[in-house]
Amino acid sequence: MEQWMKISLLLCIFGFLKEVRPSEPFVYDYLIGPWRNVTDDEVLKQVLPVGTYSNMILLVLVFMITDMCRYKPLIVVLGLSGIAIWAMLIWTTSLFMLQVAEVFYGVFRAAEVAYYTYIYAKVDTEYYQKVTSHTRGAILAGRAISGITSQTLVSTNVMDFKQLNYITFASVSLASIWALFLPSVDKSLYFHSDDSKNRPSTEKIVSAFKLMKSHFVDAYTNLHVVKWSAWWALSTCGYVQIENYMQPLYSAIQQSNEGAYNGAVEAILTLSGFLVALLAGYLTFNWEVKGDVTLGIFSLIQGVLIVVISQTEYIFLCYAFYIVYGILYHFMVTIASAQIAKAIDEDSYGLIFGINTFFSLVSNSILTALVATEGIGFALDPRDQYIVYGSYHLGISLIFIIIGLRTCIVSRRATGESTDDIVNVEHS
Repeated sequence: MEQWMKISLLLCIFGFLKEVRPSEPFVYDYLIGPWRNVTDDEVLKQVLPVGTYSNMILLVLVFMITDMCRYKPLIVVLGLSGIAIWAMLIWTTSLFMLQVAEVFYGVFRAAEVAYYTYIYAKVDTEYYQKVTSHTRGAILAGRAISGITSQTLVSTNVMDFKQLNYITFASVSLASIWALFLPSVDKSLYFHSDDSKNRPSTEKIVSAFKLMKSHFVDAYTNLHVVKWSAWWALSTCGYVQIENYMQPLYSAIQQSNEGAYNGAVEAILTLSGFLVALLAGYLTFNWEVKGDVTLGIFSLIQGVLIVVISQTEYIFLCYAFYIVYGILYHFMVTIASAQIAKAIDEDSYGLIFGINTFFSLVSNSILTALVATEGIGFALDPRDQYIVYGSYHLGISLIFIIIGLRTCIVSRRATGESTDDIVNVEHS
């Protein structure tokens, strides 16, 4: 087996193990159940927002030190933070310890930057596409198995919501042990490049920040990158917000005599998202001219779906519309990622998508503060929150439809002028 394939396999196993978390589709039901000493209102308004704020703050720190620490230490931290989270979920009961667990969850999510960029420091450029598909496939497989496992165990009454956490704890513990066996990284793009090996530390740092600045300026002075990055960040913000607060909405809609199918929904969404992401890679379309208005139309549909979800009394309609919403997101975010990647230097992928992720998390934090956090914003109930989230997507839709119509008009005028010029030349 070739060296790049071995490294890809090792990372895929880690990625698979960290995603096998069958407790997550039912985590809200567990938190408000008889196992913990907290109310649904406390979870919604005092616990879940902590994870969002922690993720945003810690992402900045992790993003800066990932390259400096050469990836592997942060991957180990990712695994250890997972152990801390589920240990506290299983063996503590207080509101404060739950908030501490959310801080560690912020570490867990932020440290994923190291996982996604490690592989590019260990293999040659020619294998980037293959290893990206491998690692993405491993993550989706882990999530799908989590959903199927959790739904099967809950529906057959083999395990309750708390016992699912033991499986998650075992899986993230195995992932942490596995992370220790990942090969160390000798070089990185910014702080440990081949060109800087023999330079003094001060020069290395100056050189690293100069290269970062160059990549930043090259990317964000390109209008095409700015537009697609803006949609990527705003739409990802909406998706993450909806994903974070979907279980409280399920709880608000669900009747006492109805079974919970959260795990099945997550499994279907994961597999469907994978399939539409593959489809997006083969779609031929004029994204330069029609991309903006397409983004607007997709956001419009998403906004309508979320508004309907906020008002429905039927849990299965909520499940179905959430799946459709997620499929639309996975399809268009794949297109957006490809459009951004085509227009930037391949060495700057990690930096640019890291910055886009940061802006997405800033938007998440603002939205969370306004609609979900007690003592800061309006601290809305789940249904009212989803009216806001639906309106948020409709706002994105309005912006990009206007931009898209303007782009189409300008393009048509330019095409018409070009045709007139050809005709004039022929007549002359």
